[in-house]
Amino acid sequence: MTAALLAVLTLATPALALDLRLPTTASPSGERHEALTSYNVPTGPWQAGTIPTTTAEGNFSQSAWKIPAADQTTLQILQPLRAQLADQGFTTVFECATAACGGFDFRYGTDILPEPQMHVDLGDFRFLAARRDGAGSSDWVTLIISRSADTGFVQMTRIGAEPVATPDMTLSSKSALAPGLPSVPPTAEPAALPQQDALTAALAAGQPATLSDLVFPSGRAELAPGDYPSLASLAAWLAANPAAQIELVGHTDASGNAQANTALSLARAEAARSALIARFGIDPARITTRGAGPAAPIATNDTAEGRAQNRRVEVITTPTL
Repeated sequence: MTAALLAVLTLATPALALDLRLPTTASPSGERHEALTSYNVPTGPWQAGTIPTTTAEGNFSQSAWKIPAADQTTLQILQPLRAQLADQGFTTVFECATAACGGFDFRYGTDILPEPQMHVDLGDFRFLAARRDGAGSSDWVTLIISRSADTGFVQMTRIGAEPVATPDMTLSSKSALAPGLPSVPPTAEPAALPQQDALTAALAAGQPATLSDLVFPSGRAELAPGDYPSLASLAAWLAANPAAQIELVGHTDASGNAQANTALSLARAEAARSALIARFGIDPARITTRGAGPAAPIATNDTAEGRAQNRRVEVITTPTL
């Protein structure tokens, strides 16, 4: 069987060359570079309100990639990249997955390119930090791997003494990922729903509307599995109003730490945004997110029923330029 062609992500220097092989179906989604800077590399999970780090110095490069990966787990995406780092002299300093990393606290305490350049599902991500020691200097690489319903996301951060080139994609005939990587299926069309329901009527009037059927596990930001008519209705409205732009705003009750609640509310808004993009093909540029935390209650926080009403994601229309 002919091996799948690959893209070679090359960050090359004469002394510290680094080649990471990705499928040719991978597409770059974002990058940034800085010369001679300091960077805090996570070296342990979030605990006691902080993430342990070590300070690395040198030239900084960060790149994100999207990979069609309907049948690939985050571990299957990470394994060949981890092996390639080991083959090139890197030693893994810290590796974790989702809850063991510290969940949304780790994700929001870690340097990650913004959506839609890099997507992190708070219920399914992996992190790896690795170091390679050279003559009088160390070269650091971190990887963050996550996925949506049918797409894998890879972010690589590198900092070291040598200049770091802009990532370049070439072809190779050696397979680096598990065989049988499928192509992305056609994007689902928004379901045809009545346009005059409460949600679309509120949007048409310029009023906020609550996506009242979204279900999040307690204290977590990933959507529970299931079909959500409110998202289908919102997607249908966006399809019928192609010039419209929206903002998804997450809210929590007043229980617990306000800063953590604000981070959680933003993460839940981003989860709803990711579902609209992945399930219905909505243009990411049309959706912004915001986390309001407990700042805008719609009911009392003194009762369980009131707190349940305050935990919500709302959608509002935003002005177009």
